[in-house]
Amino acid sequence: MPDVKATSLPGSSAPAPSFEVPLEMLAACHGRVQAQCDTLRRLLPHLAQQGADRAAQEAATAVMRYFDTAAVHHHADEEVDLFPALIEAMAGSDAVCLRGMTRALADEHRELEMRWRSVRAGLEAVTRGDPAVLQAAEVQAFVDQYASHIAREEAELLPMAARLLSDEEIARIGTAMRKRRGVELEPPRSAVPS
Repeated sequence: MPDVKATSLPGSSAPAPSFEVPLEMLAACHGRVQAQCDTLRRLLPHLAQQGADRAAQEAATAVMRYFDTAAVHHHADEEVDLFPALIEAMAGSDAVCLRGMTRALADEHRELEMRWRSVRAGLEAVTRGDPAVLQAAEVQAFVDQYASHIAREEAELLPMAARLLSDEEIARIGTAMRKRRGVELEPPRSAVPS
């Protein structure tokens, strides 16, 4: 993971990223996407050997829940909040290059969403216990495209955001991410007990 305004020390157990550090939260989401893609990969041989048993049904349900909610929010976080903030932070010809990159990343989101619909149809059959088989080529194409997409965002997008965006803009993005998920802002804790 790139150094995206990191707040933890090496060797320590860092708390999970929160909305107060939205760039770290976006990077952490990439790790969760990769974990779900790993589950998809493991599900293929499991289905071939065990069929759509209870473990396969539970795995399929968990992967569907993740990509139907968290991944959708993640794409919106980037397209609605992060990409426009970066373009606004840039001036002149640099903004043209950034617009091209964010447009390409948004196009990749659409391609991933299209691939997801195909993979999801197979997962739905698994959740019902149907003797359906996930198409290995579809799963591999989805997983490979996500890996490539994540690599580009972590190598280019998030480091650029960490360099270019002000603390105020990053805080605004975190607030928008919180609202998108319907998470209430916790009231500040008083230093003096009441």
